[in-house]
Amino acid sequence: MTIARSFIAKLVTKPEKRDEFIALQTELKALVAAHEPDALVYELLQSDDDPDVFHCVATFTDQAAFDHHMGIDFHDRLVPPILECLASEMELGFYKSHG
Repeated sequence: MTIARSFIAKLVTKPEKRDEFIALQTELKALVAAHEPDALVYELLQSDDDPDVFHCVATFTDQAAFDHHMGIDFHDRLVPPILECLASEMELGFYKSHG
């Protein structure tokens, strides 16, 4: 049985940084899709109730795929400016998917 590795991150942007955040996340999502075949899901969701609240949901085939994601060059380039767009610290939870 394979146990996939997932995370869900809640990200709240500074209103004046929202568009920059979306652009950076869109670039990251496209690069993940193009270069990380073991990333099964990488999605950014924006709240209907508050346009500055987002959830990033990602699932990787296993821990090794997640570790690869965390160390890939474009992750290191894009994540620091993404974090600078935030109004508060990111809330991050890790999950296992069985089956």
